[in-house]
Amino acid sequence: MAPPPRPPGNRSTHGAVDAALERLLALHPKRIDLSLDRVFRLLSALGDPHLRVPPAIHVAGTNGKGSVVAFLRAALEAAGHRVHAYTSPHLVRFNERIRVAGRMIEDDALVDLLARCETVNAGQQITFFEITTCAAFLAFAETPADVLLLETGLGGRLDTTNVLDRPALTAITRVSMDHTQYLGDTLAAIAGEKAGILKPGVPVVMGPQKTAAVAAIVRERAAAIGAPVFEFGVDWHYRVETGGIRLDTGQAQRLLPLPNLPGVHQIENAATAAMCLERLAGLAVPEAAVAAGLRGADWPARLQRLEKGPLVESLPSGWELWLDGGHNDSAGEALAAWAGGPGDGTLHLVAGMLSTRDPRDFLAPLARHLASLQTVAIPGEQASLSARQLAESAHAAGIANPRPAADLTEALKRLAGHEGPARVLIAGSLYLAGRVLSENS
Repeated sequence: MAPPPRPPGNRSTHGAVDAALERLLALHPKRIDLSLDRVFRLLSALGDPHLRVPPAIHVAGTNGKGSVVAFLRAALEAAGHRVHAYTSPHLVRFNERIRVAGRMIEDDALVDLLARCETVNAGQQITFFEITTCAAFLAFAETPADVLLLETGLGGRLDTTNVLDRPALTAITRVSMDHTQYLGDTLAAIAGEKAGILKPGVPVVMGPQKTAAVAAIVRERAAAIGAPVFEFGVDWHYRVETGGIRLDTGQAQRLLPLPNLPGVHQIENAATAAMCLERLAGLAVPEAAVAAGLRGADWPARLQRLEKGPLVESLPSGWELWLDGGHNDSAGEALAAWAGGPGDGTLHLVAGMLSTRDPRDFLAPLARHLASLQTVAIPGEQASLSARQLAESAHAAGIANPRPAADLTEALKRLAGHEGPARVLIAGSLYLAGRVLSENS
């Protein structure tokens, strides 16, 4: 069993991490500039650490890829394996992105890795995500582990993580409309970019998709390069029944427990993760460990109920406060399914979103479930929509009387005038979710 995470470092090392990250932000005029040339250049100068990492499961998709990684990590660790994991973005601390052999990377180690990358890069132009991903590969190459879980940042084909010639397995979760300015303005174009992580001879597990056309694009890419594909609805299936999830792998059937993460969409993600473990060669993961992983996965800000803290205490007695980082059409649909569940009661939404998203796609599915909507700007984010802009988009999405608020505190205080008890959901951005977790700690 992997050891538990160590306590976080002290304030001085936090400051050193922040200072290093601030310097790296200045190395490229853009936050996003999709290319693999710069990352291959720096990796080569660092001695190609990406060629010395453990067998990897590379996960791409629009929705659910982080949750799939969380389920995989919990199951693999329950089986006694040492697991590296790379995810993004972080919620409160950058360290969350890099887990080394089961532990969130410590400040001192992170500062050292960032400094080494900065020195070798020698001031050349490189994006923040590129250079920090190189630091992660260094960490993963220099500490032994049994497996690496690698989540793409954006897209797939030109994503900075797409530097491994032969991962052990690839996975494609649900593809939705997102990052259209970089990936294309159709589901087909976005699916083609996500499928860029597929590799010749490497199995790919495809989760449920919004349309048959998306699945066809992934399938065609797999056929073109000779990647064995295991497609949901064709090669594997799942259904919910009394007692849990019935997973049909195409070769056997497994009865697995329902996941601990709430929402119908997490059943889809749990089943996809379980299917990945079925197709992962070289590492034994007993069925009991898979079950333990589904029951024990931890993935904050994905329909997370906040139980205590100043934001929770600002609500009337008996009210519930929930947090989710969802921000696109599929996330809106998943939250609407949760909101419409039996016996769940009245729902009030507090939303903040980036200007790079289309709020109508996210909000429209939720419109009929809401008793009220308060809109806020995301604190500290230059790319945030203003509360008024978001309220205007919400009105266009069919939500009556959305109200801009100065901040989260004002938005929550306003709810005291509503009948209760009720549920409050804060959603619309992982960046907003991070601020919520920080303010509520």
